[in-house]
Amino acid sequence: MMNEILALRKELHANPELSGNEINTARRIKDFISLHSNAEIIDNIGGNGLAAVFEFSKNGPQIMIRCELDALPIQEKNDFKHRSCIDGISHKCGHDGHMSIVAGLIFWLRAQTFDKGQVVLLFQPAEETGKGAHQMLTDKKFDRFSPDFVFALHNLPGKPLNSVILKKEFFSATVKSMFVKFTGKEAHASEPENGNNPALAISKLIAEFSKLNTPEPSSPEFSILTPVHFKMGDRSYGISPASAELHYTIRAWSNPVMEELMHKIKTLIAEIADAHKLKQETDWFEYFPEVKNDAGCNEIIEKAANKNGLKLLKEDIPFRFGEDFGWYSKNYPAAMFGLGAGENSPALHHADYDFPDEILESGINMFQTMIEDIFT
Repeated sequence: MMNEILALRKELHANPELSGNEINTARRIKDFISLHSNAEIIDNIGGNGLAAVFEFSKNGPQIMIRCELDALPIQEKNDFKHRSCIDGISHKCGHDGHMSIVAGLIFWLRAQTFDKGQVVLLFQPAEETGKGAHQMLTDKKFDRFSPDFVFALHNLPGKPLNSVILKKEFFSATVKSMFVKFTGKEAHASEPENGNNPALAISKLIAEFSKLNTPEPSSPEFSILTPVHFKMGDRSYGISPASAELHYTIRAWSNPVMEELMHKIKTLIAEIADAHKLKQETDWFEYFPEVKNDAGCNEIIEKAANKNGLKLLKEDIPFRFGEDFGWYSKNYPAAMFGLGAGENSPALHHADYDFPDEILESGINMFQTMIEDIFT
């Protein structure tokens, strides 16, 4: 069994696909599940998403275990045999391992004889862009599901190998990205006074945005505004440019704090644009709701960690990264836990990262124990 799961993990790693383009990844998962079980498969949910359904009875709780299909636009630096075959794309968040853990549950599920309930293995597209979970939840094909529990895990470099990391309330931050474009008037670089160059307005905006940071993680008002991209004019030294755009990602622990930040940001943009007599355009995108762990679901995770003899690390402060599992926790009792990938593992989204195969079995055992606990 573990040989098949390990082979799947390496095949997925070698053949990564970006968010929204996971056609072959979904096909590989579908073929693997069909080969090794009689699970009902529903595909093309919210794009390239799919679900494998194990129905033991129409009565009883429905348990959903979710993982992600997509990879990242990062060039693989590793040179092992299962390195990415796709130039500029690789699995640097460990989604190949998450998929293998969830797909690996089929070997155990096919042998079970529970007298109640259903288990839904959910393979979600487009997590990295924050679109996939919402797309799945709003797809009519998802209407047939009404989960009583939704669980997911994420591997965590820097944490002890095979440890279970459990967050008290919020697993991860709410994250939104945005851009603002200021447009003035182009002029000859020798006569900037005849135009309206937006450079001063942009510099003022960056300075004001920095004042909105509350970097102390223990504060409920925690917020980080990170500039990620800037563009103004061209390398044409005779032109004073007319436009400039600025891109940010914004993080907070909760949606109320995020809404307050958005209000302040919109006000600043409007005031600075008006003061500099510039037109302004703003857009918000890649929204990741905060992941709120249900207390009852956390208890199930904690019991499973103890039953499997895994080191349990309880933490209060959420992770700063965004995770669109928050869409599920908005709608259903849900919880996400971390699985330690090793204290010396390269960090997520780094070019030399690779999912540690040593934690595959622990991930599978955790979910098996959680399912068994709910059904028995």
